[in-house]
Amino acid sequence: MALLASEGFDVTQATVSRDLKELGAFKARRDGRLVYVIDEPRSDGTELASMLDAYALKIDATGNLVVISTPPGAAQVVAGAVDRAGLPGVLGTVAGDDTLFIATEAGVPGRRIATQLNEMGAP
Repeated sequence: MALLASEGFDVTQATVSRDLKELGAFKARRDGRLVYVIDEPRSDGTELASMLDAYALKIDATGNLVVISTPPGAAQVVAGAVDRAGLPGVLGTVAGDDTLFIATEAGVPGRRIATQLNEMGAP
């Protein structure tokens, strides 16, 4: 909470705890102290579907790029879920504050990935 406050975000402990839980974080002992860690990637797509449902405002594509619009501050969360999902045809993501780009492999149209993402968690 102190780090978020130093960056200008006024949050409560309940909000931080709820958000960490939604991201799949849990407490674990590391080097003798309790810290939050992110669980191993889920291969069943539930994490990505949940993130898209919660944060994707618009999913569109052009060429070999997919563009996802999110509320401010959520693009990196969604990008992380895309990266962990290991979707076939996806090379990787680049995220800003409220927009993320997904680059697809050569020969994989961005439209195909956008359609798949829209079906997983339609905005």
